[in-house]
Amino acid sequence: MNYPVKKLFGVFFALAAIGSACTNSHENEQTLKNYNLEAPEKFFMPESLFEISGITFNRGNSDTVYAVQDEEGRLFRLGWGVKKQRNSKFGKKGDYEDLTIANDRVVILKSNGTLYSFPMSEAIFPEADSVQEWKKILPKAEYEGVYANEQTDSLYVLCKNCPQDDSKKSVTGYAFHLGDSSAVHRTFQINVKEIKALTGKVERGFRPSGLAQNPVTKDWYIISAVNKLLVVTDSNWKVQQAVPLNGNTFVQPEGIAFDTSGNLYISNEGDDFAEGNILKFVKLGK
Repeated sequence: MNYPVKKLFGVFFALAAIGSACTNSHENEQTLKNYNLEAPEKFFMPESLFEISGITFNRGNSDTVYAVQDEEGRLFRLGWGVKKQRNSKFGKKGDYEDLTIANDRVVILKSNGTLYSFPMSEAIFPEADSVQEWKKILPKAEYEGVYANEQTDSLYVLCKNCPQDDSKKSVTGYAFHLGDSSAVHRTFQINVKEIKALTGKVERGFRPSGLAQNPVTKDWYIISAVNKLLVVTDSNWKVQQAVPLNGNTFVQPEGIAFDTSGNLYISNEGDDFAEGNILKFVKLGK
């Protein structure tokens, strides 16, 4: 190959490298509308919540955080910024993934789709006495996200890994009436192709870890520890944003919640180098 041709190839590869760097930089940008994901307030968890897997608030009041972890059948509660926790036992040891509160009742989701519910009035005691358990109301699969909306009288459960789904194409969710969580009322889907169109790739499929509805915009925010993604959809589940999450900040994002002001909270399980935590992102603008 003569020199001029070599030179042309050198220029071509240099430009390609610059383009690739720009693309990668763009893919790693954290641009979530109304929130700065690089400036959180951090609340480090006590040892008992090292494997925190779900968080929620009662009627959006952020003074008290309610949480579960994926080994103990206990509902934990903490004052924001106070490491001392109290808890109420509701079940045996198991893989508990998420929780929600509505109509003065706690609803807790086990990874196999079983739901547990008991009155909030029992959450202050060492053990809840009036626990209702709903088994086999969802298809056999793996679930990690549950959310309740009192205004629409709906309880939502989202698949993480369901046999009927191809997680690179779509993810199924199930809706119940709050007054009757013993039967599915309707199903809905999240189109993973819409996520791919924004991120360029979803290597291991979309496998949600938790979901919550923004009380201000009514958009859905769905967290995924797999691929470390935060996906925003409108109220009808059409994808609006798909934001890659910085692995240094989001070690293992499992839980998500909002307070009444629209501030965003994301919980992370701990690892060998860090405690479990909850990150608070203050809503920006109106």
